Amino acid sequence: MKTLLIIDVQNDFMPNGSLPVPNGHQIVPIINKIQPKFNLIIGTQDWHPSNHVSFASNHKGKSNFDEIEIHGKPQTLWPDHCVQGTKGAEFHPDLNTESFEAIFRKGTNKNIDSYSAFYDNRHLKSTGLANYLKAKGTTELFLCGLASDICVYFSIYDAFKEGFNCTFIEDASLKH
Repeated sequence: MKTLLIIDVQNDFMPNGSLPVPNGHQIVPIINKIQPKFNLIIGTQDWHPSNHVSFASNHKGKSNFDEIEIHGKPQTLWPDHCVQGTKGAEFHPDLNTESFEAIFRKGTNKNIDSYSAFYDNRHLKSTGLANYLKAKGTTELFLCGLASDICVYFSIYDAFKEGFNCTFIEDASLKH
């Protein structure tokens, strides 16, 4: 089964969002156009609590994009983004989500960041996506979205480790 995984096409990653990907909105029509080519379509969302460890605002004296160490690993401090239940966490309004069979949310634990759609950054907690895709019979996994150098990249990495045959859709992805 051919599955499309659409990663984090959310308002906060758009040009007027709190953590913008330059021209992020330009991939939305492409993603909408390719959806009919797939048997299964899954979306992901960054879905952070407001007190998330990756937000610079939660570290006194630190600024956006500073790097600190958390649990012995480097952590980039981001502007507050994709806070649960906010407009910024919503999908871009023009993204066709009607054909999404499921939405997997990541970054929900306030104490650890989560770039991958499959696991948190320490690989302590699974989102359940790998088991879901295997149960659905996914044989080919196509990935796209925002940002290709972070969340899409780490999702592809974990998808390969989970044994999926992956294809990156470059035209439907952009990097920070």
